[in-house]
Amino acid sequence: MSAPSAARVAAPRAYPPAGTPSPGRPRGNGPRLRVVRPPQQARTRVPFVLACMAVLAGALLCALLLNTTMASNAYESYRLTTELGQLDQDAKDLRADLDAKSSPAELAAAARALGMVPAGGTGWLRLSDGTVQGLDGSAG
Repeated sequence: MSAPSAARVAAPRAYPPAGTPSPGRPRGNGPRLRVVRPPQQARTRVPFVLACMAVLAGALLCALLLNTTMASNAYESYRLTTELGQLDQDAKDLRADLDAKSSPAELAAAARALGMVPAGGTGWLRLSDGTVQGLDGSAG
Protein backbone atom coordinates (compact mmCIF):
# COMPACT_ATOMS: atom_id res chain seq x y z
CA MET A 1 0.00 0.00 0.00
CA SER A 2 1.16 3.35 -0.69
CA ALA A 3 1.06 6.38 1.47
CA PRO A 4 -1.51 8.35 -0.48
CA SER A 5 -4.05 5.54 -0.32
CA ALA A 6 -3.60 5.22 3.42
CA ALA A 7 -4.33 8.89 3.85
CA ARG A 8 -7.72 8.47 2.34
CA VAL A 9 -8.94 6.10 4.96
CA ALA A 10 -10.91 8.04 7.47
CA ALA A 11 -10.41 7.63 11.12
CA PRO A 12 -13.17 5.84 13.01
CA ARG A 13 -15.92 8.18 14.20
CA ALA A 14 -16.40 8.68 17.91
CA TYR A 15 -20.02 8.74 19.06
CA PRO A 16 -21.00 10.54 22.25
CA PRO A 17 -22.16 8.36 25.16
CA ALA A 18 -25.85 7.46 25.26
CA GLY A 19 -28.07 10.01 26.93
CA THR A 20 -26.02 13.11 26.01
CA PRO A 21 -27.63 15.46 23.52
CA SER A 22 -25.79 16.06 20.33
CA PRO A 23 -25.90 19.44 18.62
CA GLY A 24 -28.08 18.97 15.49
CA ARG A 25 -29.94 15.85 16.46
CA PRO A 26 -32.84 15.39 18.88
CA ARG A 27 -32.35 13.37 21.98
CA GLY A 28 -32.80 9.61 21.61
CA ASN A 29 -32.13 7.23 18.78
CA GLY A 30 -35.73 6.83 17.44
CA PRO A 31 -37.63 8.95 14.96
CA ARG A 32 -38.81 12.33 16.05
CA LEU A 33 -42.43 12.39 17.32
CA ARG A 34 -44.83 15.07 16.22
CA VAL A 35 -48.45 15.98 17.02
CA VAL A 36 -50.92 14.76 14.41
CA ARG A 37 -53.77 17.17 13.78
CA PRO A 38 -57.35 15.95 13.36
CA PRO A 39 -58.80 15.91 9.87
CA GLN A 40 -59.99 19.26 8.59
CA GLN A 41 -63.63 18.14 8.44
CA ALA A 42 -64.65 16.52 11.72
CA ARG A 43 -67.48 13.96 11.70
CA THR A 44 -70.82 15.51 12.42
CA ARG A 45 -72.79 14.46 15.50
CA VAL A 46 -76.19 15.07 13.96
CA PRO A 47 -76.98 11.39 13.19
CA PHE A 48 -76.05 10.35 16.72
CA VAL A 49 -78.18 13.10 18.26
CA LEU A 50 -81.09 12.20 15.98
CA ALA A 51 -80.77 8.53 16.90
CA CYS A 52 -80.77 9.40 20.61
CA MET A 53 -83.83 11.61 20.16
CA ALA A 54 -85.61 8.85 18.21
CA VAL A 55 -84.90 6.30 20.95
CA LEU A 56 -86.12 8.75 23.60
CA ALA A 57 -89.27 9.58 21.62
CA GLY A 58 -89.97 5.87 21.07
CA ALA A 59 -89.55 5.12 24.77
CA LEU A 60 -91.88 7.98 25.72
CA LEU A 61 -94.47 6.88 23.18
CA CYS A 62 -94.34 3.29 24.48
CA ALA A 63 -94.71 4.53 28.06
CA LEU A 64 -97.68 6.67 27.07
CA LEU A 65 -99.40 3.80 25.25
CA LEU A 66 -98.74 1.42 28.13
CA ASN A 67 -100.10 3.91 30.66
CA THR A 68 -103.22 4.57 28.54
CA THR A 69 -103.86 0.85 28.12
CA MET A 70 -103.46 0.23 31.84
CA ALA A 71 -105.87 3.07 32.68
CA SER A 72 -108.41 1.70 30.20
CA ASN A 73 -108.08 -1.77 31.69
CA ALA A 74 -108.52 -0.33 35.19
CA TYR A 75 -111.81 1.34 34.18
CA GLU A 76 -112.99 -1.89 32.53
CA SER A 77 -112.06 -3.88 35.65
CA TYR A 78 -113.97 -1.42 37.85
CA ARG A 79 -117.03 -1.65 35.57
CA LEU A 80 -116.95 -5.45 35.57
CA THR A 81 -116.50 -5.57 39.36
CA THR A 82 -119.50 -3.26 39.79
CA GLU A 83 -121.57 -5.37 37.40
CA LEU A 84 -120.56 -8.55 39.25
CA GLY A 85 -121.59 -7.01 42.56
CA GLN A 86 -124.96 -6.00 41.09
CA LEU A 87 -125.54 -9.50 39.69
CA ASP A 88 -124.59 -11.04 43.03
CA GLN A 89 -127.11 -8.77 44.78
CA ASP A 90 -129.80 -9.71 42.22
CA ALA A 91 -129.11 -13.41 42.84
CA LYS A 92 -129.45 -12.90 46.61
CA ASP A 93 -132.75 -11.05 46.09
CA LEU A 94 -134.08 -13.87 43.89
CA ARG A 95 -133.08 -16.47 46.48
CA ALA A 96 -134.87 -14.49 49.19
CA ASP A 97 -138.02 -14.28 46.99
CA LEU A 98 -137.86 -18.03 46.35
CA ASP A 99 -137.49 -18.76 50.05
CA ALA A 100 -140.44 -16.48 50.88
CA LYS A 101 -142.67 -18.08 48.24
CA SER A 102 -141.80 -21.59 49.34
CA SER A 103 -142.90 -21.00 52.93
CA PRO A 104 -145.93 -23.05 54.10
CA ALA A 105 -148.22 -19.99 54.41
CA GLU A 106 -147.45 -18.80 50.88
CA LEU A 107 -147.90 -22.31 49.47
CA ALA A 108 -151.34 -22.59 51.14
CA ALA A 109 -152.40 -19.18 49.76
CA ALA A 110 -151.24 -20.14 46.25
CA ALA A 111 -153.14 -23.44 46.48
CA ARG A 112 -156.36 -21.63 47.53
CA ALA A 113 -155.90 -19.22 44.59
CA LEU A 114 -155.82 -22.24 42.28
CA GLY A 115 -159.06 -23.62 43.79
CA MET A 116 -157.53 -26.33 45.93
CA VAL A 117 -158.98 -27.24 49.30
CA PRO A 118 -157.16 -28.67 52.28
CA ALA A 119 -157.52 -32.37 52.88
CA GLY A 120 -159.81 -33.24 55.78
CA GLY A 121 -157.77 -36.01 57.18
CA THR A 122 -155.42 -38.66 56.17
CA GLY A 123 -156.45 -42.16 55.44
CA TRP A 124 -154.81 -45.36 54.40
CA LEU A 125 -155.79 -48.55 52.70
CA ARG A 126 -155.74 -51.80 54.41
CA LEU A 127 -154.69 -54.32 51.80
CA SER A 128 -155.69 -57.43 53.69
CA ASP A 129 -159.40 -56.64 53.52
CA GLY A 130 -159.42 -53.60 51.12
CA THR A 131 -160.91 -51.09 53.57
CA VAL A 132 -159.98 -47.43 53.97
CA GLN A 133 -159.00 -46.49 57.49
CA GLY A 134 -158.78 -43.09 59.16
CA LEU A 135 -161.09 -40.93 57.04
CA ASP A 136 -163.27 -38.56 59.11
CA GLY A 137 -162.49 -40.41 62.26
CA SER A 138 -164.19 -43.58 61.13
CA ALA A 139 -162.77 -46.91 60.17
CA GLY A 140 -164.05 -49.04 57.33
